[in-house]
Amino acid sequence: MQITLTGHQIDLGASWREYAEEAIAGVVTKYFEKATEATVCVSHEGTDFKTEITVRPGTGLVISSSGQAVDAYGALDEAVRKMGRQLKKYKNKMVEHKADSLQKVAVSVLSAPTEEPIGDAPVIIAEMQEDMPTCTVGQAVMQMDLAGLPAYLFRNSAHGELNMVYRRNDGNIGWVDPNNKK
Repeated sequence: MQITLTGHQIDLGASWREYAEEAIAGVVTKYFEKATEATVCVSHEGTDFKTEITVRPGTGLVISSSGQAVDAYGALDEAVRKMGRQLKKYKNKMVEHKADSLQKVAVSVLSAPTEEPIGDAPVIIAEMQEDMPTCTVGQAVMQMDLAGLPAYLFRNSAHGELNMVYRRNDGNIGWVDPNNKK
């Protein structure tokens, strides 16, 4: 597994880097033997350190966690602990998706560079390619929770159409299924 460690205006030091690599590799390989990459970003917020960890375990999932403490080691420990709890909670629910069940989808939202924002609205410029997994609604909710996302777009395995799940303001989960005809 490739682990990328970055600090925003912070010198992390060799001992912290070694400690971080061992801690992350330990918790991730406990649940995912074939994890592909992990990214750790450390920043300073006020008097505290904040550590954000993102792991791509190679199953189409993105798992994120963060921790905050008065020192960099404590912030890392908290983020690793949270990630371990997430992985343990979803270990039995995770399903390995074969590469042929994933469909590459290009997402592109562009605004003209000369366009001025309307009011306080920012100009949106984003280009990315993501794997569009085919999964059940329950699996989509699990992946949304693991990645810490507000919404998740997927291909519904029941009928093959695009669906979306999202976290509502009241904390419940919403489900958009354009194919659901009543």
